[in-house]
Amino acid sequence: MRELGIPTLLDRLIQQAVAQALTPIFDPEFSEHSFGFRPRRSAHQAVNTAKGYVAEGYRRVVDVDLDRFFDRVQHDALMARVARKVSDPRVLRLIRKYLNAGILVDGIKQPSEVGAPQGGPLSPLLANIMLDDLDRELENRGHRFVRYADDIRVYTRTKRAAERTLASVTGFLERRLRLKVNREKSTTKRAAKAAVLGFAFYFTQHGPALRIDPKALTRLRYEIRKLTRRARGISMEKRIGLLNRFIAGWCAYFAIAETPGTFQALDEWLRRRLRQARWKEWKRVRTRVRNLRALGTPHQKAYEWGNTRKGPWRIAGSALLQRTLPNAYWESLGLRGFAASYSRLRSA
Repeated sequence: MRELGIPTLLDRLIQQAVAQALTPIFDPEFSEHSFGFRPRRSAHQAVNTAKGYVAEGYRRVVDVDLDRFFDRVQHDALMARVARKVSDPRVLRLIRKYLNAGILVDGIKQPSEVGAPQGGPLSPLLANIMLDDLDRELENRGHRFVRYADDIRVYTRTKRAAERTLASVTGFLERRLRLKVNREKSTTKRAAKAAVLGFAFYFTQHGPALRIDPKALTRLRYEIRKLTRRARGISMEKRIGLLNRFIAGWCAYFAIAETPGTFQALDEWLRRRLRQARWKEWKRVRTRVRNLRALGTPHQKAYEWGNTRKGPWRIAGSALLQRTLPNAYWESLGLRGFAASYSRLRSA
């Protein structure tokens, strides 16, 4: 369970003001390999930079996993790095107070002797300040790497170089920055098996290309199942409205993937989920027969399928229901699928 430090309205306002004042001081000197929570930088830039390294032949990836980074930051080490460029003692005291504010566990306040509260406007900037020393060390060693907050990927040419880099980076993080590396999750992998910010690589005759990480697809299916579950008591129109908003945001992030077939397959699966939900709405036999006939199914077929004992998921995949509730039916209800959103964003 991740511990969050959600500030009150006034504290959020003050933290945002401090972040806006400190960002112009620290951000210009941050590494060009750092992409997380910085002005005019994005996760897409990090992914495309990683793709460039893989295209250059750096196909071994060092995945460094920091164990509960925001919970383990040493206050003195962090404040020493802030004080390098901030001399105003009032600002330093204010930041220290936010670090020492404490947390509520089951309604009881507990002191926070280590860690940076995650959830406020100031914490991303503090994370970048803390890890900037790591960026400089990797640059001095000539490594190809990308960092997005505490998500670190280093790209090497060989397995031996990757293992050596993992050992040296682990030592630097634990000795110099006093952070803990999760040695079980920190690994070296081939680029084809190493995901970065929800994307993975596959290789074509023209070089590496981007695909969606299978774990990201698993999370997507979980969210879609929640929105389309049969027992959810909302109208189909409202359900489709919720789906459209979710799909628009998801596709806006994953549209840089070069796998249109994935989006088409997601559409097929989504429509089957909706057909299942619609069939479940037609609870009674007579309701099913009446609706099937109204949608153009011959009387005998409508009677046979209305009385079937097959389960909703199996019925949703049947040729009959696919003809009865085709793509045009869902489009008429306003559904904007994955493939259509992907095509629109790719052509924009």
